[in-house]
Amino acid sequence: MRNILTPKITVHAHCDLPCGVYDPAQAKIEALSVKACMEKYAANPDADFRSRSVAIKEERSHQVKEHLWVLWTDYFKAPHFEKYPQLHSLFNEATKLAGAAGTKGTQDIAVADSLIAKIDEIAAIFWETKKA
Repeated sequence: MRNILTPKITVHAHCDLPCGVYDPAQAKIEALSVKACMEKYAANPDADFRSRSVAIKEERSHQVKEHLWVLWTDYFKAPHFEKYPQLHSLFNEATKLAGAAGTKGTQDIAVADSLIAKIDEIAAIFWETKKA
């Protein structure tokens, strides 16, 4: 009975869905939206407008984290972390830059620029892994 139930072929998959669903561009689009909200906030003194701007910025900051977490936990695998040992640090720094101590909690455009730069670093590694 054991021979009947034992798989004849072992299959190894890189990810749970075709790799085409993963793209750091999603995180970057949200990060650019965060920066735009900050710029619009700074340019408009209306309290209601600013309140809406902050709410949208915080929502988008959270979306950045969500997109980064998916890449970090679903796309990148042990061989990537071995080849690019800075990946864990990059993701940690980027998600913190999108969190309460980062873009979620400030109107400082320089923080948004730092977040975008981290996403660009992650994207460069991502696209290198797609060449392999």
